[in-house]
Amino acid sequence: MVRVVKHKEMNLIERLYIFEAFRGLYTTIKHFLRGFFRYETLPTTGYPEVKPYIPRDYRAKHRIMVRPDGSPRCVACFMCASACPAHCIFIEAAQSTDGRIEKKASRFEIDHSVCIFCGLCVEACPVDALRMDTCETSFVHPKRKDFIVNLTDLTSWNPKDYPDDPQSQVAPGGTQNKQALEVWGEVKC
Repeated sequence: MVRVVKHKEMNLIERLYIFEAFRGLYTTIKHFLRGFFRYETLPTTGYPEVKPYIPRDYRAKHRIMVRPDGSPRCVACFMCASACPAHCIFIEAAQSTDGRIEKKASRFEIDHSVCIFCGLCVEACPVDALRMDTCETSFVHPKRKDFIVNLTDLTSWNPKDYPDDPQSQVAPGGTQNKQALEVWGEVKC
């Protein structure tokens, strides 16, 4: 269905454009003076000092989940690297010492200077090892190579930062780690 939008005809004053230019200039000066004399009424946030609220489901910087014993949960299946449209995930697999797990990631790197934060890697992970719920959206580094985060950087998160996530509380330092270690040890035997 076609929708026709009818515009009203411009009168002589509007066609001269000089009055419209002055009207736009008036609006600009009004906003400038409001910010100059009544700064607290502006709808802005003093960003470096006041951090904005970022919900947990926002796609932020990556983290790798860890098992109760502290080892990374990644099984080196390469599904996240295959799903990544930017090709910014690099994985090297190694044989796992745990008999229940075939492979483990000996090298896991994400290049955040190339990453487009689409979240396809998180969706592709079959063991829920990769997440993007850190709420870190702004990170600055002096060198380009510092944007490449490795396995130790991805697993060095604090369970206290994720109090509502039961899977995070299973990690070392979490509130449910002791119970999870007991279960992990029973299953291992």
